[in-house]
Amino acid sequence: MKKILALMGSPRINKNTDTLLDLMLKGAEDKGHEINKTYIIKENISHCTGCNYCGKKGECIIKDDMVKIYDYFDINDIFVLASPLYFNTVNGITKNLIDRCQKYWSIKYQLGKDYKRQFKRIGIFLGVGGADYSHEHFSAVIPTIDLFFKAINAEYKGNYFVSGTDHISIGERDDIREELYQIGYNIDNIKDFYIHR
Repeated sequence: MKKILALMGSPRINKNTDTLLDLMLKGAEDKGHEINKTYIIKENISHCTGCNYCGKKGECIIKDDMVKIYDYFDINDIFVLASPLYFNTVNGITKNLIDRCQKYWSIKYQLGKDYKRQFKRIGIFLGVGGADYSHEHFSAVIPTIDLFFKAINAEYKGNYFVSGTDHISIGERDDIREELYQIGYNIDNIKDFYIHR
């Protein structure tokens, strides 16, 4: 079985993003995978200052709860990041976490060292948008998530986007429940996917 790090990026616990993530994690849990669900809002994660300490030392100079998250990145096989859309991209607390992954970029591209390339890791992104727009309102988030997963050496396998949550909450969306469960249940050998509901 695999180890899954699920990062819940919404400040609103038990609301849309959290519910969406739990629907998928239920399948993974039933399959027997080990899940570490982390609420980013509960962690003390400072913003990146661009000091380039990591470019010289391969470590972040800031010693906060991101140290624990770095350890999670080192020991997990599958990464699920869930965030609401704020101005068509991830929200601020999620972006702080992503920015602090500059450490991994520096290790690989400034210092020329390997980071966790010895086994296959995958990443999945779940996004929630309140508006009833077309799938295009998620397009701005994809390049950021792509670079995030590249930094931590996880193959970006898929996106699951849900729009219109200002009008219908995730908890009322019975049409997505089984689909998310199956993604979670089959997460260890999931094929590439892009789903927008």
